[in-house]
Amino acid sequence: MKQSLLWGEEKVNILRQPGTWLLLLLFIFLALAQYADSLSHPAFLTRLTENIGLTRYTLERILYLLPIIWAGALFGWKGGAIVATAALITMLPRALLISQVPEDAVVETIAVFFVGNLAAFSLDSLRKERLRRAELETAHQELQTNLRVIEESGKRLAALNETSSIISQFLDLSQVIESAVTCVMNVMKVEIVRIYILNEEAQELSLAAYRGVSEGFANNVGNIKVGEGFNGRVAQSGKPLYVEDAFEDPRLTRVAVKDENIRSQLIVPLISKGKVVGTLAVAMRRYRKFDPAETDLLTAIGNQIGVAVGNARLYQQERASEQRYRGLFENAHDAIWLHDEGGNIIAANLACVRLTGYSPEELLKLKAPELLSPDSVAKVREIEERLLRGEPPTALGEVKLVKKDGSEALIQLATSMVGNGHGGVVFQRVARDVTEEKRMQENLKFFLQEITKAQEEERKRISQELHDDTVQALLILSRQIDDLASRADRLPEGELPLCLEELHQDTNAIMQGVKRLSQDLRPATLDRLGLLPALKWLTSKVSEHSGLSTTVKVVGKERRFTHEVELVMFRITQEALRNVEKHAKATRAEVRVEFEEKRTRVTIKDDGKGFEPPRSVADLPRFGKLGLAGMEERAQLLGGTISITSEVGNGTSVVAELPV
Repeated sequence: MKQSLLWGEEKVNILRQPGTWLLLLLFIFLALAQYADSLSHPAFLTRLTENIGLTRYTLERILYLLPIIWAGALFGWKGGAIVATAALITMLPRALLISQVPEDAVVETIAVFFVGNLAAFSLDSLRKERLRRAELETAHQELQTNLRVIEESGKRLAALNETSSIISQFLDLSQVIESAVTCVMNVMKVEIVRIYILNEEAQELSLAAYRGVSEGFANNVGNIKVGEGFNGRVAQSGKPLYVEDAFEDPRLTRVAVKDENIRSQLIVPLISKGKVVGTLAVAMRRYRKFDPAETDLLTAIGNQIGVAVGNARLYQQERASEQRYRGLFENAHDAIWLHDEGGNIIAANLACVRLTGYSPEELLKLKAPELLSPDSVAKVREIEERLLRGEPPTALGEVKLVKKDGSEALIQLATSMVGNGHGGVVFQRVARDVTEEKRMQENLKFFLQEITKAQEEERKRISQELHDDTVQALLILSRQIDDLASRADRLPEGELPLCLEELHQDTNAIMQGVKRLSQDLRPATLDRLGLLPALKWLTSKVSEHSGLSTTVKVVGKERRFTHEVELVMFRITQEALRNVEKHAKATRAEVRVEFEEKRTRVTIKDDGKGFEPPRSVADLPRFGKLGLAGMEERAQLLGGTISITSEVGNGTSVVAELPV
C-alpha cells in the first residue's frame, strides 16, 4: 500500500513538470510528421537533408533521438528507455508497411532505438557520477570542519591543562586562588578577574583574590550575600551568567561597579563535588561579547578551580591529621614524590610506584634526578632555583621520566615547594603520564592525513576506470553503430541480426562494467535484502575474483538492524576480506556472524601468513594498517570494539563486537 502511494506521488510530480508536457508535445509532433505525408518540411530543411543524402523520413527518425535524450536527462535511463520503446513502436509500422525501402527503414529505426538508449544511459551515469562527486566533496568539507573542531578542542585542552598544572601545584587555599587568578587573566585575555569563596554557614560570598580593580572597589564588594547582584545570583543558581552591559542591567546592586567603569561581565560558579563553593568573574571596561565557546572554557576552568578549592579546604581542615593527608597522598591519581634540597626522595605515592616501576623501598634509595632524563634535569633544577628565590611557580610542561626497566615516559611535571622537611626545603613533584595521549594525538594526525590520501586515490581509481574502460567501450560501440548504419544496405541477407546481436552484447558488457563499479561503491543487496545476503554476495565475489575459499556461518537467531548498523558491519567485513585477499596469502577464510541477546559479533578468520600486530589498536595507522584502523573507527561509531589476533604463520582473526 505504501509503495503504491509513493508511486502515485512520483507520477503526480512527473506530470507537474513542464518538461514532461513539452516532451509529450514534441513526441506527438514527430509521430504526426512520420505519418502525415501531406505535411512538408521547411525549404531550408529540405535542401539540407538533400545535401547530406538523407531522406525526409530518415531525418524524422533521427529527430526521435531528441525526446529520447531529453527523457533520459529528465528522468534517468529508465525514462529514456520508455521513450525509446515508444519511438520504436511508433516508427516500426511506417518502416515495415509504408516505407519504400523497408530494410533501411528498419535499420534506422533500430539504430535510433539503441543510440537513444545508450545516450540516455550515458547521461544518467554522468549525472550519478556528478552526484557521487558532490557527496565526496561534502564529506571532505565535513572532514575539514571536524579537523577545525579538533584544533579548537586542542587549544581548549591546552588551556585547561595549563590551568590544572598551575593550580595543582598547591594545597594551600590562598596559593590556589592567587595562581588561578593569574592563569585566568592569561587564558581569557580579560582586564578584570575576581574569585569569591562561599561561606556556607553565613550564606555569603567573600572576595578571595582579584586583579585589575582598585583596592577601594575590592573593599566595597568584598562581601556579597547569596542571591545579591550578579555573583550572588550565580552562587544561588549554580549557572553561568553573561552581563552585556552592567550599567544598563537592573540586577546591578553596587554603585561601585559603575564607579570602576566595569561593563561586560561573565560569571561562572566554582563547583566541587556537585556543590557551589564560590564564583569566578571576568570583566572588561568596554563592551565584549563572550561567545559560547568562551563560556564553556571559563566554566571548565571554574570547575577545575572549584575542585582545587575543595581540595585545598580539605587539606586545611585535615592538616592536623597526618593519616588523612597520607591517604590523599597515596590515593592520588597522579604520581607524587617529595625530595629534599639534596635530591633525596623522602616520600612517594602508589601512583609513582606504578609509573616508575620501582618499589617504595627502591624509590627511597634513589636521587630525584635519577628519575629524569639528562636533558630534563637542567629544566627541573632551574624551576627549583626560582622557587628558592621566592618566585611564583610556573607550569614546567613535558619532560621525560626514566623507568626502572630503562624505558622512557613522557610526563607533565609540576614542581612546588611545600615546606621544610628533615631540616631543609622539601620539593613536591606531581607527574602525569601523557605518553599514550601524545601517541594517540600523533596517530590521529597521521590517520587523518592517510584518510585524505586514500580518498584522493579512490577518486583517481574511479576516474581512471571510467576513462579506460567505460568511455573507451562506449566510443567503440558508437563507431560500430555508425559503421553498421553506413553499410546496412550492403550487408548480406541474415547478417544484420548478427551485427545487432553483437551490438547488444557489447552494450550489455558496458552495462555490466558500470554495474560492477556501482556495486563496489555501494552494494544494492545490502539495501534490499539485509546484512547476511550482502555478506554471502561479498564472499562469493571474493571467491570468484581471488580463488579464495570463503564461507559465511551464522550462530543464533538472525535479526535485522538499522541501515547504519548493517552498513558498518558490512564495511568491516569487506575491509577484512580485502586485507586477506591482498596480504594474507591464505587459501581459506571464514566469516562468522553470532547473534546474541545484547550484542552481535562478526569474526573474519583466515589461514594466511599472519603478522605481528601492534601493541595497541591506536598504533595501527603508524604501522601502515590503515584498513584495520578504519575498522576500529567504524566500530567505535556504534560503541563497539575491534580485537585483532595474529601470529606469523598461523593466520589472522579480526573480531568486531557491537552492542546491538
